[in-house]
Amino acid sequence: MDLLLLSGYKGGKNVIKSMTGYGRAKETRNKRDITVEVRSVNNRYLDCTVKMPRLYTFAEDAVKQHVQQAISRGKVDVFISVDASAADVAKVTVNQELAAQYAAALQELAEVCGTAAHITPEQLSRYPDVLTVTKADEDLETVSADLCAVLDQALEAYNAMRAAEGEKLAEDIGNRLTAIEQYTTQVESRSPETVAEYRAKLTARMQEVLQSTTIDPQRILTEAAIYADKVAVDEETVRLRSHVAQLRTMLLSNEPMGRKMDFLIQEVNRESNTIGSKCNDVAIAQVVIGLKAEVEKMREQVQNVE
Repeated sequence: MDLLLLSGYKGGKNVIKSMTGYGRAKETRNKRDITVEVRSVNNRYLDCTVKMPRLYTFAEDAVKQHVQQAISRGKVDVFISVDASAADVAKVTVNQELAAQYAAALQELAEVCGTAAHITPEQLSRYPDVLTVTKADEDLETVSADLCAVLDQALEAYNAMRAAEGEKLAEDIGNRLTAIEQYTTQVESRSPETVAEYRAKLTARMQEVLQSTTIDPQRILTEAAIYADKVAVDEETVRLRSHVAQLRTMLLSNEPMGRKMDFLIQEVNRESNTIGSKCNDVAIAQVVIGLKAEVEKMREQVQNVE
């Protein structure tokens, strides 16, 4: 048995899996040397292609069912090769009726010639179609089971590699989620300051226009309240933190989470855009740029998640 297992893989740890991977297994079963290779790249849905000797295409459906049980999406190629030379069993059959006819014909010729007929089995065996060599019938169910057993070993190695790659993806995405949380904190701390600054600027402007130090404080409070409501991003930051928390939970799952994560990242991007459009503050605008950059990088990584 020859399995290509990636070193460093921590079996049993719940983690997302990458859509890209490779696994190989080789084993001799019932005198057949079976080699199976599994490799995949990113794809929106599961697309499985099986390449195997035409003699064994009867097992293709069973092979695809095993792949579907182990993989939810990705473009998967399965390569199967079989060396069955040691398993070939020849079967020799005797056409007794034809041999009897040859023997009778030889006897008749001997009588015509007036000689005694000396007919031997070796002599009869040389005549066409007296002996027939055929290949013994194969048990299709046994052969299919053997192919799938080696396939399962290749899928085990394949999933080990995907899980190891998934750990790296989870670590990178987790770091970006931390960065997004930090940017969200900066937005939350800066947002009230923008309202206070607006109120101060509004007071100074009204004093300048009215040429008076007596300004109606209620008017200032009303305008500041209207502005604060316009630029408030509390709802957006709360949703951002909620999305980040959900994404962190998904990173710990060993179930396929790629599509769900992709959807949530779209929501994170939407909240980021809303914050950017609401706030006319330079400092917050710079924070939003950093926030959106992290979201975009995270989206690229999630494209690799099963």
